Amino acid sequence: MTIRNTRTGGQILIDQLVAQGVERVTCVPGESYLAALDALHDSPIDVVICRAEGGAAMMAEAYGKLTGRPGVCFVTRGPGATNASHGVHIAMQDSTPMILFVGQVDTGMREREAFQELDYKAVFGSMAKWAVEIDRPDRIPELVARAFRVAMQGRPGPVVIALPENMLTETAAVADAMRIEPAVSWPAPADIEKLGAMLAGARAPLVILGGSRWTDEAAKSIARFAERFDLPVATSFRRASLIDADHSHYAGDLGIGPSPGLKARIDNADVVLLIGGRMSEMPSSSYTLLDIPNPKQKLIHVHPGSEELGRIYQPELAIQATPAAFAAAVETLKPSGVVAWKGEAAKAHADYLAWTGKARELPGRFQYGEVMTWLRDRLPKDAIVCNGAGNYAGWIHRHHRFHSFAAQLAPTSGSMGYGVPAGVLAKRQYPDRVVVAFAGDGCFLMNGQEFATAVQYDAPLVVIIIDNSQYGTIRMHQERDYPGRVVGTQLKNPDFAMYAKAFGGYGERVERTEEFAPAFERALASGKPSILHCIIDPRAISVGKDFTPAVKA
Repeated sequence: MTIRNTRTGGQILIDQLVAQGVERVTCVPGESYLAALDALHDSPIDVVICRAEGGAAMMAEAYGKLTGRPGVCFVTRGPGATNASHGVHIAMQDSTPMILFVGQVDTGMREREAFQELDYKAVFGSMAKWAVEIDRPDRIPELVARAFRVAMQGRPGPVVIALPENMLTETAAVADAMRIEPAVSWPAPADIEKLGAMLAGARAPLVILGGSRWTDEAAKSIARFAERFDLPVATSFRRASLIDADHSHYAGDLGIGPSPGLKARIDNADVVLLIGGRMSEMPSSSYTLLDIPNPKQKLIHVHPGSEELGRIYQPELAIQATPAAFAAAVETLKPSGVVAWKGEAAKAHADYLAWTGKARELPGRFQYGEVMTWLRDRLPKDAIVCNGAGNYAGWIHRHHRFHSFAAQLAPTSGSMGYGVPAGVLAKRQYPDRVVVAFAGDGCFLMNGQEFATAVQYDAPLVVIIIDNSQYGTIRMHQERDYPGRVVGTQLKNPDFAMYAKAFGGYGERVERTEEFAPAFERALASGKPSILHCIIDPRAISVGKDFTPAVKA
């Protein structure tokens, strides 16, 4: 490979990102990586300037979810890095490719607790797939290429790279690394043959889709596979866009409060085909759906990371393969005759439609469930819906129906504050698609400052804030375990519609159900980033039940 002319470490670094096809990076600027910022000035990379490192890192994680390539984020050392750790943790638990570049003190100052100094290998060692510090500019191509491979290969995840300030200004003559494409693990023909035999002998099989390393074509291929075998297909927690909700074989999603019918179907299954997912705490209903370590169902586990196969559940058949490779391998697999469970997929889909169809009546004037069912019919099929964490998300999972691949952006890690930055990035990435970000009142103010980023980049997403003046999830747990003893969960909120207008966006306050639809249409028509501030009765604590406080708060 041709050796390039002498360049600074900062220039070499940004040239590696260009070589890897990076189209945009998110950042909060810092003096610790000025040389890299300067190199970005002359690059074709779109630099998205954020208002806090947590939001910047979550945007990078959302990019990884949307594209399958690592989202890239730059932050400064010390507090910049620890603020960004929220996004790193999401990327790890959600199996999302991401690279966080962190400024570091001069190499000659290390081990003195210099200004904002941290040992990034120690800080991120248990949170990232790999953490490394680059000491010499001539090693940048080597280590950045490795970082892209580590982030994407096997089970994807985050990589943290520390950049000593002096290293970025030192010079070297070094060749650029080639563009990295992750290795793809394929199922062995014997695995596919055994899979076919297990399905042939099954009485009540079920498919569960989850994890990452999917493609749109792979998702469609698995849907065709399900049709050929008449298999019911469920999705894992916050992976609902892996199959069109209108598909005749879709059985619903596994998350917090899954439908009783779907839980019973898993319990009665004799073969479970888990593709891509890990069946961690949330989708497994706190590890109760499948016995540990030996499920009573015959488990076929397909996962790209060998370390995940048998980590919790011992499978009857372990297949180390990416979802995309597995989908291609089963494209021609067909049942040998009429399947014993014929018609069960249709029943499962009917159960799903019944479970998600009509919203229950809530206390108060704002019927959140009705709003969700209205949005379900109003939004385009390719709309991207984002949310963070909180009880407000239960209505999205229960009543919204996803139709397009990668249309759901939500943290399986349960991190609050995710919806707004994810929505900003999604609108920046796909300006022609409708993007709606949901947030609770507590969730919104954890990264609501990124609404300013939306305004700065003319990214007209619609943010729907569900305001019950409390940390609703925790309040629900309090009322269950310590009734009448309310502490630490009450909130006094600003006027979020005025908040939107203060930043230069569009805002409306919505207090009644009938006000929502026209307000939403006006928000879309405004062409501005928008906030609809929706007031919900505090008693409407969750999608499944209300509560009456034992003592007035």
